[in-house]
Amino acid sequence: MRIGAHNPDPLLLTLAGSETLGRAVAEAACAEFALADEREFERGEHKARSPVSVRGRDVAVLHRVHGEVEGTSVNDRLVRLWFLTASIRDAGARSVTVCTPYLPYARKDRRTRARDPLGCRYVAQHFEAAGADRIVVVEPHELAAFENAFRIEAIALPLAPLLLEWLASRAPAGPLAIVSPDVGGTKRAQRLRELLGRRLGLELGFAFVEKRRAGGVLSGELLVGEVAGATCLLLDDLISSGSTLARAAAACRKGGARAVWIAAAHPLFLPEAVGMLSGAAVERILVTDSVPVAAAVAAQLPLETLALGPYLGATLDRVWRGGSVSELAGLPE
Repeated sequence: MRIGAHNPDPLLLTLAGSETLGRAVAEAACAEFALADEREFERGEHKARSPVSVRGRDVAVLHRVHGEVEGTSVNDRLVRLWFLTASIRDAGARSVTVCTPYLPYARKDRRTRARDPLGCRYVAQHFEAAGADRIVVVEPHELAAFENAFRIEAIALPLAPLLLEWLASRAPAGPLAIVSPDVGGTKRAQRLRELLGRRLGLELGFAFVEKRRAGGVLSGELLVGEVAGATCLLLDDLISSGSTLARAAAACRKGGARAVWIAAAHPLFLPEAVGMLSGAAVERILVTDSVPVAAAVAAQLPLETLALGPYLGATLDRVWRGGSVSELAGLPE
């Protein structure tokens, strides 16, 4: 027993489509792994249950919640995750941790027009109503908005620790600058700059690109900062259409960058992203496996994937054993 003689070992439970990541997380967390029993009914209804007893156990329910061009929608995956979470709570679990690396609707965290919905808050309320004790996500769109949306423990794992390990052995020759593709991501970029600078013992450059969006039209290409002669690492939470990052890459090239790399946690990749990024003169694109990438997309882009399994597993292990998640994530205590 790892949590005490009176508590069974923890359980990592997944829904269909998340098995590969779930097994990697369970192995890293030293937890039992189980795939939920699922059944489809007429007219689109669905049932999911744990195939093993959860009574008195610490349970993590992991599911990759994303939409597909053809297949299940974000909303369908969310409902399945909410129902499974609630069933685990009803079945007597000691604690229930939801782990969804990419949190949908996180970008809708404020009203930009009258009567706009606050999607991030509504998603949070449904997880709370389902009986979750905490939620674990990777690199949410806006950290403060994510934390404020939830009334349960909300753990946001930054992408920076994974990038540190990757960059520590692949740091480019010559100057390196961390660049935010918009003003809103400057704190994320500054944090990586500080952590990586300490790890490499170097003073890294920093810059950000002006961005304006009005009526769905993206504009603004002013680069603030010095990138001449440097390899620029553009850091963002996700890649969707690719337009923001393509515009920022062009601004870096115009500013004299010797190379442009992109790092983003969530590879959502709308159909137009391939064309956007293929024409952006980007040498490397680093993403995680929070969302599966179609083989046809991966074949057309210089993608490298950072595995989330060990990171998420180590997080759950610390949650269950009372360790410091902040230390793991490279955050100040």
